[in-house]
Amino acid sequence: MPRKVRRREKRLYKTIAKQRISELFELAEKEALRNRMDRADRYVEIARKIGMKYRVRIPKKYKLLFCKKCYRFLLPGVNARIRTGRGKLIIYCYRCGSYKRIPLKEKSFAILK
Repeated sequence: MPRKVRRREKRLYKTIAKQRISELFELAEKEALRNRMDRADRYVEIARKIGMKYRVRIPKKYKLLFCKKCYRFLLPGVNARIRTGRGKLIIYCYRCGSYKRIPLKEKSFAILK
């Protein structure tokens, strides 16, 4: 198989993987709002596996939606606490007790939108 075909295929696989990751995070959010956290956590797990398999980064807007320690979907008020303090956004996971601190600068506001 020629090299150009392989490169095209890789690009195609990566674009498909990005689309699937975004769809999975949208599904996870819907399921979390229906109080089905087990399904939401599973969707996050599948999205992470797809990202690792095809070497695709999870978009920044979705990185805030799951815990980096226990990989659970975070829904504020249900299994996560979000506070602001000292110029940082602080996300606390109720399940594992880890904190995620994100500096609040002009660049950070673009991530949250």
